[in-house]
Amino acid sequence: MTMTRREAINAGAGTAVALGASAGAPALFAQSGNLIKKTIPSSGEQITPVGIGTNRYGVGDDEAARTPLRDTMARFVELGGQVMDTAAVYGSSEAVIGDLQSELGIRDDLFIVTKTPMFGNVQGDVAVQGAFDRLKTDVIDGFLVHNFVNIATELPVLREWQAQGKIRYIGASTSQDSDHARMIDLIENEDVQLIQVNYSLGDRASAERVLPLAADQGVAVMINVPFGSSSLFDHVEGQELPAWASDIGVSSWGQLFLKYIISHPAVTVAIPGTRRVEHVNDNIGAAMGRLPDAAERLRMEQWFDSL
Repeated sequence: MTMTRREAINAGAGTAVALGASAGAPALFAQSGNLIKKTIPSSGEQITPVGIGTNRYGVGDDEAARTPLRDTMARFVELGGQVMDTAAVYGSSEAVIGDLQSELGIRDDLFIVTKTPMFGNVQGDVAVQGAFDRLKTDVIDGFLVHNFVNIATELPVLREWQAQGKIRYIGASTSQDSDHARMIDLIENEDVQLIQVNYSLGDRASAERVLPLAADQGVAVMINVPFGSSSLFDHVEGQELPAWASDIGVSSWGQLFLKYIISHPAVTVAIPGTRRVEHVNDNIGAAMGRLPDAAERLRMEQWFDSL
């Protein structure tokens, strides 16, 4: 039986935000009070390392469906969250985010990342302008070539818009291990500042070459599929949080999975799909207090692999 996120939260210690002491945080993590920040290497800009993935925000004009998303975005910003990731292929997600951020007046608080279309004939400048129109913004923080589709033609277009000051960071995304070689080639041979790749406690392949290379080249890294393509919550069903979880300020499974990810030195932000206020409250707890050090990360891996 599949374990839902709500069941996982209830099975843990609830949704309380863990406020661990910041004194033990590694030096590469800046602190704002108890909220961890991580740095985008190319600019020095600091952002909260837990964001929101929005591939299920494509609810169109349905106000009943928009209401929890509006509440989620408002709470996200209230807690210090910044990064929202979307894409042209996520149905009406861009338009919904554009409308809701405008209604809430929170555009300046958000770091919005979107991606080029994967299907159809709308490409290049027309596709880029469409994203600006739907998101109701004059500047997009990050724009990625989605899954490397048409990258030879799309990346130069993104670079032109970046030169005009309309896009701040460019790069490419993938959620497949099979694309890691292409990501390595991109980092080594193109001027990109931001990539998106899959990584989790149960899927550590990108830590072999992609993440170290990104760190060496000063490329910021967004992590998708942070709870695994097959749910990590299923993997721990029936288990209790390990006793050492409290040492790193973890009070739920979601926080444990996220803290593992964002404690990797190369990772800038993880983007769990988030449509409920209760999940925002829980997820942002992973950006509080301190992060596990190298020895603690190894213990987390060994513990997970032993289950």
